[in-house]
Amino acid sequence: MNTLQSVVGPATYNVWTSMLQHLIPQGRTHRLALIIAGMLQYATIMACQQDKKKKDSETVAGNLQMAEELNDFEVIKRLLSEPLEQLFDDSNAKHERTDYRGNHYSIIDSAIHEYINWYDMPWES
Repeated sequence: MNTLQSVVGPATYNVWTSMLQHLIPQGRTHRLALIIAGMLQYATIMACQQDKKKKDSETVAGNLQMAEELNDFEVIKRLLSEPLEQLFDDSNAKHERTDYRGNHYSIIDSAIHEYINWYDMPWES
């Protein structure tokens, strides 16, 4: 299976799954999203180091390389949702949540937004 583990290696991936398993149940979404966005940033760096020339949409590494160049939430979500869902599954953690009003939302969507805006510094605008 082609997962984030194929990019970051089993040791790092195992730490991530352990972290999420313990942090997700009681964690606040806006804080968890930053942690997961940081994981994606790290995975993107590793993916770009693996093969700078090959951008293969058939691999997680290729999807990370493509996502790095984009700013479109829907496209990046299509590229990264599957490996992120697998990360949550491997962590035995749920990424879907419901707020106090009964609205459903996803930690994955929040993490992708943070990933896209990783380098934004609104105070510098």
